[in-house]
Amino acid sequence: MALFFDQQWFDERLKATGRTRDDVAAALGLSRGEVDEIWKDQREVTPSQVTMLARLLEAPAAEVVNRAGVATPMPLQPPAGDAAMTSRFDEIENRLTRIERAIADLQSLILATRGN
Repeated sequence: MALFFDQQWFDERLKATGRTRDDVAAALGLSRGEVDEIWKDQREVTPSQVTMLARLLEAPAAEVVNRAGVATPMPLQPPAGDAAMTSRFDEIENRLTRIERAIADLQSLILATRGN
C-alpha cells in the first residue's frame, strides 16, 4: 500500500484510458480544485469515490486503494444483484455532495453581502 497518493500511477492510468482530471472531477461530482487536492494527498478518497475511480481508470478497486494512500478505505462489495441499488446510492451521494457545496457557496455569498 502506498503511503501517499501515487500521482504518477493515476496520471498514467488517466492517459491510458484517454481521460483527464476534469473527467475525474465530473465523475466524482467535485471541482477540479478538489480533484487536485486528492492528487496532492490533501483530500481523502471515500469508498464510493474509489469505486468510481476504479471504473473510470479501468482498474481494480483494490489497486486504486493501494495507490491512493494509507487512509483510503476499500469499498464494500455488494451482494450480487445489488448493482443497481449501489449505483443509485452513488448517484444520491454525488447529488448530496453537490448540494452541500452549493449551500456552502450560498453561505459565503450571504456572509459577503452582510459585510458590505
